[in-house]
Amino acid sequence: MRNMAEDELAAFRERWKKELTSKKGEQRLVCAPSPSWDVPGQSGQRDLKNRYFEDLKNLNKACTPSKQEEGGCTEDEVCVGEGGGKSAAESEDQPEYVSIARSLLDGRTSPLLGRIQEERTRRKRQYDNRTGVCSASLQQQQQPQRKAKKDEELVDQLIQDLNEVNDIPFFDIELPYELALKIFQYLNCTELGRCAQVSRAWRVLAEDGVLWFRMCTREGYHQDASVSDSPCWKSTLRDCRNLAKTVCSNWKNRVGSISQLQFELGKVLCDVSSCDNFVLAGYTSGDVRLWDTLHWDSAASYLKPNSLSANTDPRPHVSHVQVNSTVAAAAYEDGCVDLWSTETGGEPIYHYQSPGRIQALALSPDSPVLGSAAGPDVRLNRADDHGYWRTVCQAQLPNTVESLVLVPGRGQQCPLVALAAAETVHLLDPRDDEPRTLHSVYGHPVTCLDASDSHVALGVKSTGWAMHDGGNKIHVYSLETGKPAVCVGNSPGDFTCINLRDSPPHLLVCGNKDRRVRVFDLRAGSSVASLYAHHLGVTSVQADDWKIVSGGGEGLVCVWEMRMGAKLWEMHNRHPVRHVRFNTSTLVTANIPDDKSPRGACITDDDLTAHRRHRGVICHYDFSEDALSQDHILPICRSDYTESYGYNYNISLAVPYDRLSGSHPSH
Repeated sequence: MRNMAEDELAAFRERWKKELTSKKGEQRLVCAPSPSWDVPGQSGQRDLKNRYFEDLKNLNKACTPSKQEEGGCTEDEVCVGEGGGKSAAESEDQPEYVSIARSLLDGRTSPLLGRIQEERTRRKRQYDNRTGVCSASLQQQQQPQRKAKKDEELVDQLIQDLNEVNDIPFFDIELPYELALKIFQYLNCTELGRCAQVSRAWRVLAEDGVLWFRMCTREGYHQDASVSDSPCWKSTLRDCRNLAKTVCSNWKNRVGSISQLQFELGKVLCDVSSCDNFVLAGYTSGDVRLWDTLHWDSAASYLKPNSLSANTDPRPHVSHVQVNSTVAAAAYEDGCVDLWSTETGGEPIYHYQSPGRIQALALSPDSPVLGSAAGPDVRLNRADDHGYWRTVCQAQLPNTVESLVLVPGRGQQCPLVALAAAETVHLLDPRDDEPRTLHSVYGHPVTCLDASDSHVALGVKSTGWAMHDGGNKIHVYSLETGKPAVCVGNSPGDFTCINLRDSPPHLLVCGNKDRRVRVFDLRAGSSVASLYAHHLGVTSVQADDWKIVSGGGEGLVCVWEMRMGAKLWEMHNRHPVRHVRFNTSTLVTANIPDDKSPRGACITDDDLTAHRRHRGVICHYDFSEDALSQDHILPICRSDYTESYGYNYNISLAVPYDRLSGSHPSH
């Protein structure tokens, strides 16, 4: 085997030498002599002490005739340079491996640059010791042979260097593992897959679990997980992407499970709030119910009222409810506010009494901070590091507060509240002595309000002398500067709802009484989409990067494809849609009656709320479920038609001839 390898190497060297010598033999320098040309061998005289690793351009540089020396070409001589310099054509005709060899020996592309520099110095020293100063005539005679030998030395030196190096350095990285991992973290999935095919060392780097864990969290999956939670984060990311595609397809085709959340028959729904997997509802009976859609049998679902409200007869209605991932809050008609833990449920963990009826209640979506407004009085509560709730700020505004929003992303230590009262929008910060005025225009009352972590959006109504100034508008203010950022909208109807917190970056979705859902680009200040949705006006709306979900006063819930502006599907219930909230795979809608004390079917009916059509309904849609499973088929399709009774469309299809013993009626 060794002899065979040596024979192959010798054959390779011979072929390479012939290639290089043939290229140089085709191009020779021809000097057209003048009458004064005497010594032909002296043209192209060079210094004998050339470096071994000269630049490629100097190696192929044509000889330049001397003009002043004796026996050389004079000024009247003409040099005809067929090979007098390395032309572009010659460079293009050379094989690619020749340029690679020369560039490697030059050190321009070799990763062993330091080693090559040391070898260059050593060889130059040896060359100087072996070589003496030769006469000019000897230089002239040996110049053509020296150039041919130089090209042969390139081949010899390349093969010698490759033999001395243990590992070929083309795909090997001489970097610490942590530094190489730092470089690879800037690659995407496709680029990592290509790098994994380069070499074994690169494959180990490209399949590192830390890289795929960070990529998984960057794309929004498993945000609260750690690296050790999955044995293979590459497979986890693939499963998450496949699930996301399935969920998106289910959204578009309305494939999944639908559940109606009911608590107590005969009671009217007052308010609904949802966050993550929690759904909170308040009723006219004074009861508050919490559902955990991941654990339907959770003990925290049963929330008890405070002792004062529990002993009141009749118990006050629930006016407002709010929930986030840690706490749930409810406000009653008598001004009481209760706060529960979503983990333990049971008795309230905090309770306080306001002097009047609560007009607005808001809970921070990402921190335990609660704000409430009773008339012009505003109160802000938060939990300390030990979990004890305290009142951190109280303020009184000139007008009655109509809406209140807590700015997300501010944390527990520096909450910020946006308040709308008549024509003015205030910002309440516990660190300030008084609320700051963000927006105030006389004669332009604020109709709706919402806030993100950097902006506050408010809908303004045009009335009185300002009715002809272009219609109702939405003003967006920057929280950092406190100045207007953009003003959008030109609608004849009042804006009824704004969703800025959950909208994609630089987009704002809103609903109007003119039956339209609009999406605005805050960077350009222009409308992106305008959808004719609900003939009784839009009551609630939310959007993400590709879809819009809207609810109307007629009880219709519509799902839209934003880019095409097309309606995907719709669902209808009797009462106005007052709550719409969705995440990646679930949707919660609530149809809440306007009349909290309806009359029954008969004027003499004692139970005025016994009928289902008066109570309102909460629907929970889960699009991550398998549509082919048995539990998600309608009851009428699951029936085996053997029962003798019918319930919820599960009607048996018994006919007289089925009960006969094998006899069938003749046709």
